[in-house]
Amino acid sequence: MSASILQQPARRELALEWIAVGAGVTLLLVRSSAASLPFAPVVLLGMYACVAWLSRGVGTDPVPRGAAWVPLLLGMMAVAAAAIVSGRAPPAPHTSWTVPLALGAAVAEETFFRGLLYSVLARAGVAIAVIGTAVAFAALHVPAYGVSVLWVDLGAGLLLSWQRRASGTWGVPAATHAVANLLAVMR
Repeated sequence: MSASILQQPARRELALEWIAVGAGVTLLLVRSSAASLPFAPVVLLGMYACVAWLSRGVGTDPVPRGAAWVPLLLGMMAVAAAAIVSGRAPPAPHTSWTVPLALGAAVAEETFFRGLLYSVLARAGVAIAVIGTAVAFAALHVPAYGVSVLWVDLGAGLLLSWQRRASGTWGVPAATHAVANLLAVMR
């Protein structure tokens, strides 16, 4: 068999991964415009479920047993410290959908960024994966929150990407992101 025949399934898999990345980015970008719909919570939760579904099956590396606790604790401490230092947030409207949407967003974004996108970029090296996912995470939040939060989101993206690298799984940054979102909506 020729080498090109053996490479075709790998190329097809890579093409499908990049299609999933593009679809995930598109879904996450249109969430800002979906927020104005009268049935926005259902649409947003559906979009988050689609992003998580597109990202399924990737994002776990072999790591020593118990190695996830250190990055999890360090991430949680960083999020708590940031909440304390930043003080009280301006009041924001809350509904019964606020907490489920915050948790859904955290899990979907981490499944996508630290699961799918990290795994795709890691083929080019760990530094590319960590920095690339952090920059993509920060850039994707600009349409929803403005340029003023770019640096905060870049810092958060670097922390979450480091957790992904250190723990070997997207579950650790997902837990940290969920706690950060909960702290943001409960302040």
